[in-house]
Amino acid sequence: MKLFNLLSVVVALVFCAVSASAQSDYTIQPGDTLQIEVLEDASLNRSVSVLPNGQISFPFAGTINASGRTIGQVQAAIRGAIASNFAAPPTVFVGVVPRFQPDTAIAGPVIDVYFVGEVNNPGLVEVKKGTTLLQAVAISGGVSRFAAIKRIQLRRTDGAGVQRVTILNYKALADGAVTNDIELRDGDVILVPERRLFE
Repeated sequence: MKLFNLLSVVVALVFCAVSASAQSDYTIQPGDTLQIEVLEDASLNRSVSVLPNGQISFPFAGTINASGRTIGQVQAAIRGAIASNFAAPPTVFVGVVPRFQPDTAIAGPVIDVYFVGEVNNPGLVEVKKGTTLLQAVAISGGVSRFAAIKRIQLRRTDGAGVQRVTILNYKALADGAVTNDIELRDGDVILVPERRLFE
């Protein structure tokens, strides 16, 4: 019995090592969600989305190119970027979170919408063409309790590659005080910033 238990533990450890190795070899793509943890400062721990341009944003690090890199390379980039804020080089862990798919059987044409920031399920979400901002936020699981809901950003890139940013008052939309709910387009990025201290 002891031998069986020992073999079970060994098999589990080998499986975990193989899984970790497989994820470490994974090449990050736009639409992926990265779970980033800093051992020395838990307040920095968060999920971030890889934007269509392949970049992520992280406190103290600013913008980092993630697309096309491995998890180890992104860990090293973040560690190097935030190191000046710590007495010793920080310990950074990065993992890829499976993409959130609210409905795998969407009927009709779909579009890709990216959620970034203070949302409950950041990352790429496929929604039906014609979905509005309010509907998309609901489908993706809503905003977090730290969200600055009066200044949500809708980032849209036109055919010429020019990005336009529209600031939206999600609270006014949800309360019905504002009725111009925007219909989303393929590639739209919904960025929900973090609430300020007295906001």
